[in-house]
Amino acid sequence: MSTGPAEPWLTWLYAPGDRPDTVAKALRSGADVVLVDLEDAVAPGRKEYARRATAELLSAPQPVPVHVRVNPLAGAWGQADVRALAGLPGLGGLRLPKVASPQDVVAYAELAALPREADGSGAGHRVPPLWALLESALGVEQAYAVARAHPAVRGLALGEADLRADLGMREEAGLDWARGRVVVACRAAGLDAPVQSVHPDVRDKAGLAASCARGRALGFLGRAAIHPRQLPVIERAYLPLPAEVAAAEEIVAAAAADAGAQALPDGRFVDAAVVAAARRTLALGARRG
Repeated sequence: MSTGPAEPWLTWLYAPGDRPDTVAKALRSGADVVLVDLEDAVAPGRKEYARRATAELLSAPQPVPVHVRVNPLAGAWGQADVRALAGLPGLGGLRLPKVASPQDVVAYAELAALPREADGSGAGHRVPPLWALLESALGVEQAYAVARAHPAVRGLALGEADLRADLGMREEAGLDWARGRVVVACRAAGLDAPVQSVHPDVRDKAGLAASCARGRALGFLGRAAIHPRQLPVIERAYLPLPAEVAAAEEIVAAAAADAGAQALPDGRFVDAAVVAAARRTLALGARRG
């Protein structure tokens, strides 16, 4: 299993699987998780090379968690991607594109549990952690069912470019409802808060910061990036401010008294859910410190 920074993870950096040099740079970028992309970032003529290069990389543990976005199972490459990568020691998780139903997740999971042809042992594999990408109106409508589809599911994420095209949205603000739906589905299913989709303009740091602030307000935690220069902006946006850390310390201290639900002197109400959120804030605050 890959080593790397302790969760919660805030920065997830995409790198194309057919560019091993770029993947190597991503592993040194400081991102919490590297996302090797075999899907949209790789041209059809490079798919097989990308798969081989990624399998070679993941034949050994990596310094940070490495997740791979595979191709859809319905196409020519998805099944080969999953069969080649499942069970490799450096694989931290699979990102499943264009998920529209819980059955899609189950199909990926069942394929990942099969032995690789190269093993020759006949033994199956433990299903790696799975992140389902919802990229259509149907996928968003099925968010909770997808989140509960298999025990290996660790999270959901939106594929916002495809979703905006599917819904005919002209402005990012139109995504707020879908984003909120995914946040609620993750929480209802007992999963971690979802990670925001990428901000496509790598030069627009102000726009990225504003979009991250909006995502944080909606309940997201962290964001995927397509360039290392975006990582510091994302981390700053999602790390708690000193005042937030101080407030969280008060809540945790009050909870230590084991007095059940109670109100602090300033009127804030403290119960189990509030305490859990405060502890997460302190964990994030330790990163800033």
